[in-house]
Amino acid sequence: MPQKKMIRAARGAAAAKPRRRSEFLTPTEVADRLLIAPVTVRLWASKGLLPSVATPGGHRRFRAEDVAEFMAKRRLLEEADPTGPSRVLIIDDDPQFARYLSRLIATHAPPVSVDVALDGFSAGIKCEALRPDVLTLDLHMPDMDGFEVCEMIRTQFGKQRPRIVALTGFPSEANARRIIAAGADCCLAKSSPAATLLLEMGVARGIKR
Repeated sequence: MPQKKMIRAARGAAAAKPRRRSEFLTPTEVADRLLIAPVTVRLWASKGLLPSVATPGGHRRFRAEDVAEFMAKRRLLEEADPTGPSRVLIIDDDPQFARYLSRLIATHAPPVSVDVALDGFSAGIKCEALRPDVLTLDLHMPDMDGFEVCEMIRTQFGKQRPRIVALTGFPSEANARRIIAAGADCCLAKSSPAATLLLEMGVARGIKR
């Protein structure tokens, strides 16, 4: 076979060969596509909501076509209930509590995208990028506390959206009045029942307190 034909045949075979690596995505890559936290992707996968496969090393991977189908289903759900929130931002410097809220939302409202900001500075950046429908806001954070963050968000986005659910480990009437005056929609203790937290966020309507 002439050399040129051999080269063309080799190129054709290479083009026809499936690119297996490009078919699969890591949890972080899926999270980037969906604008959510990687922990939410893993929770959806563990519950069977988003199909995944395991590598020989035990790492979770996702087929690109499964992710595309999942995204299409999520868009249909959002269009079917346009009044419900589709994006939630958790602002809290306690990673353990942020993970708890993320899991709670993923369990009771799987279509909702969840992301986390661990400080006030990150919160401002993520609010601008994600445009959340609802955010939870820890009152006591270093550098910029919840009261400052709340005023910043209301100045930046207005009074209607996002809905701001203030959360505190040290509830008091004075703090509640102050954060609501700053623009929050409500103020709850972090120890509130899960159903109460979900209802105030609006991500699980119809669930009993």
